[in-house]
Amino acid sequence: MRAGIIVLAGAIGGAALGVAAVLTMAQHGLVPINDRQMQSYLMQHPELVPAMMARAQVMDDQRQAAAQAAAMAKIGHAAFFDPAIAFVTGPADAKKTLVEFYDYDCPYCRASLPAVKKFYDQNKDKVRFSFIEFPIKSLHGESAVLAARASLAARRQPAHYMDFHFALLAQEGEITDAIITAEATKAGMDLAKLKADMSDPALEKSLTSSIALAHKVGVDGTPTFVLNGKFHPGAVDDETLTKEMES
Repeated sequence: MRAGIIVLAGAIGGAALGVAAVLTMAQHGLVPINDRQMQSYLMQHPELVPAMMARAQVMDDQRQAAAQAAAMAKIGHAAFFDPAIAFVTGPADAKKTLVEFYDYDCPYCRASLPAVKKFYDQNKDKVRFSFIEFPIKSLHGESAVLAARASLAARRQPAHYMDFHFALLAQEGEITDAIITAEATKAGMDLAKLKADMSDPALEKSLTSSIALAHKVGVDGTPTFVLNGKFHPGAVDDETLTKEMES
């Protein structure tokens, strides 16, 4: 097993060195650099492709992280805790903060739910939380927007909001009116008020504002977390969330 790991590590390392060598030689005109010739060269050396793709992803992630850090510096951390945009809970003077951009129909948001709920239950009295709607209609359809409107309306009954929010994220399929009714009832909400508030045109402004904030800071997928001011795109588990919140 150990020998296999060494061989694999060597292969990966060799591919990475090969990529670096190709790029260096290209810069000095020692290998073809136009698209057609480069494509031909890579066809002859397919072992370089995975490492090149991995390197390209790393560079893209670094560019996005730099852009998001710049956007954060420009708009300020407080923008994520605007009650007109987010559901905010926890001590206002908390030293640690957790922000989540989410979509109720997003499978990765649902996969993150156990870790987020556990962390919330354990830290709701000492961490400042912000939950921001970012329904991606083009990916998840009308039910994502329906769930977002229900969530926005539920903020007007704050004592029941978190139970309702976690219940919607725990669903396995699309969110329907029947599911909203059932989970709101379980959460102890005033159902008539919730339904009336869901029809309030003001919700559209809040939803538009939360989506605009996501775009300003380069959030293009869900879930995206901002943990103590640092962006973390993608799902989280207990270990990742605890480690990043403690760093």
